[in-house]
Parts: sequence; structure tokens; C-alpha cells
Amino acid sequence: MANTIVTIDGPAGSGKSSVARHLARELGLSYLDTGAMYRAVAARALDSGLDPAMQPRRVTELTQRMTLEVDWNSDPPRLIVDGQLIADRLRDADVRVAVSDVAVLPEIRQVLVDAQRRLASQRGGLVTEGRDQGSVVFPDADVKFYLDADPTVRARRRALELQEIGEQVDEQEVYAELLRRDQRDHQRSDGPLVCPDDAVRIDTSEMTFQQVVSRLAEIVRQRMCNGPTQPVGSGA
Repeated sequence: MANTIVTIDGPAGSGKSSVARHLARELGLSYLDTGAMYRAVAARALDSGLDPAMQPRRVTELTQRMTLEVDWNSDPPRLIVDGQLIADRLRDADVRVAVSDVAVLPEIRQVLVDAQRRLASQRGGLVTEGRDQGSVVFPDADVKFYLDADPTVRARRRALELQEIGEQVDEQEVYAELLRRDQRDHQRSDGPLVCPDDAVRIDTSEMTFQQVVSRLAEIVRQRMCNGPTQPVGSGA
């Protein structure tokens, strides 16, 4: 399983990041958080005095000059941007707002897609999560998943995540922003959020976190033992 590529796509709040991190640990693979890469671009742009919505060309030029590496020895792996660890900056509110404007820019997406493929080739097997991993970045991945959940459930999960890092949030506002993000992700012209035809789709609305991880691990092991010729059921 050392060179296995597992992709997990899905909308915000579906549980991709936490599931991917724990699934990678259970399978003995590396974990790649591609959302952190887009947030890193947003953070770098904001800290350089740039507005991604109003200055897309300058943000693109900034991205093309950036170096992106990963500290694979930490758990979870930490993103290194221009030689610096910036994990603490990536969850700030202004970065979360700006990342949507970054993610719709095709030139930036291409830079990050190239970086993701490069990191995978250097590392070998990994579990990678995002919104275009199985459809665009790794179309030949060994196993593809698409996690989804009812929007109210996803909003509740996101609100809890923010509360855990000390932010005061209104769940209704989180819900409204989540729907706006869904619309942008589905409608963008480059790398839109879709469920790949060959992905196993799993609704996590009524599943516990451990149930999701266990189910995905079971499917990966079955696929790698038996090969991808027979589809695996997509339910819980």
C-alpha cells in the first residue's frame, strides 16, 4: 500500500480534513491538506497588502513565486511557505473569507495542482483531500471518495470547529456562508466541486467520526486486495 493514492473530495463541513488525517494514519500513508495550500496563498496575499478579489493578477504573481513544501515529520504534516511554518495564520477569519476569491483563479489553481502532484510524487502513497482531488489532480487515484452531509449538519460541525478555537459564531450565519461557498465551489469554471464518476460517495450526516474512518479504511483495504474491478457500496 506504500504507493497508494486515496482522494477525498466534498463540500465544506463534510469532515474531509479530520477523516483524511486519521485515515492516513490508520493506513500508514501520508496526509496532504490541499485546503491549507489555498489558505496559505490567501494569507500571503493579505499579509502583503493584496486583496485577492480586487488584485487577482498580483496575487497570481505572488503565488507563482512562492515555494511550498511540507514537514512530513509532524502530525499532522505542516505546510512550509517560503521556508516558514504558517499554520497559526491559516485559520484566521480574514484568511477564511479571502480563500474563496483565491480558489476561483485558474492560474493559482494550476500552480497548486502542480505542487500537489509534485509532493505526491516525492512522498509516494498519501491520502489527499480537497474539492478537486479525484476529478482533476489525481484522476487515476487508486481509491476515490466523495464525502457529503446535510447542510445543517455541516454548518453545525463547522460552528463547533470555530468555537473550539475560541471564536464566537452564529450557526445561522455559518449555514448561510456554507451555502454561498457551496455555490461558488460548484459553479467555478476551473476545478469545480463534483463527485467523480468512479468515487465512492458516502453521506456522513448520521455517522460518527470513527464510523466514517473505519468505513473508508475497509473500502481501501478491500480495493487494494481485490483490485478496482468491482464497485464497493457507497452507504454506511
